[in-house]
Amino acid sequence: MQIILADSNELIRLGLRTILNAQDEMTIVGEAHSHQELLEQLYTFGADIVLMDFTAKGFSIDVIPKVLSLYESLKIIAITEAQNANIIIEALKSGVSSYVKKDCEIAEIIDAVKETNQGKQFFCGQLLETIQKAHIDVGELYSTEFTCEPVIISERENEIITLIAEGQTNEQIATSLFLSKHTVSTHRKNIMAKLGVKNTAGIVMYAVKSDLVSPNRFLFSPSLN
Repeated sequence: MQIILADSNELIRLGLRTILNAQDEMTIVGEAHSHQELLEQLYTFGADIVLMDFTAKGFSIDVIPKVLSLYESLKIIAITEAQNANIIIEALKSGVSSYVKKDCEIAEIIDAVKETNQGKQFFCGQLLETIQKAHIDVGELYSTEFTCEPVIISERENEIITLIAEGQTNEQIATSLFLSKHTVSTHRKNIMAKLGVKNTAGIVMYAVKSDLVSPNRFLFSPSLN
């Protein structure tokens, strides 16, 4: 996938470039330090994904719908410092596909790029907490664009769902999949948001209905909390 980094902070761009260039399937084709430079680089190089700090000097939230109106297949991942729920909502309404914080774990940033490239939505764990504390239903932001398409669960998410249904803790799952505990927690929150469930029991029910685990496993198990 071809990626453009859009941030006026050179140090941030350097860090993202180092992280993403280490992934075989990712190529940084441009770096923009202003919204005008972003438009020029998109025209010259094209891109699949833009990682943008729309709060940085030289950028604004208004550039998001402008860019998307010119390049309909483009996907934008917002990567900013901590923001309140209202700013996050406005970014999503403007067309941002996924949102992560600059101090998220490297694995979360990589997962955000991979899942967004597959047409999915990704939020780092810290932002999910902000949204949930504000009692905001992200799905409602797209109510005018709802389709009958099924919820898309990634292969990694199915692995985690299966392990959750088997009774493993976040720490055990992290060890099994060679991930950090925080990354597993982020995946767990994304899974719950996608499935529209609020607890482990909801995830287990999905796992059973999807034949990821056998219902016989729970016949003599204590009740799920």
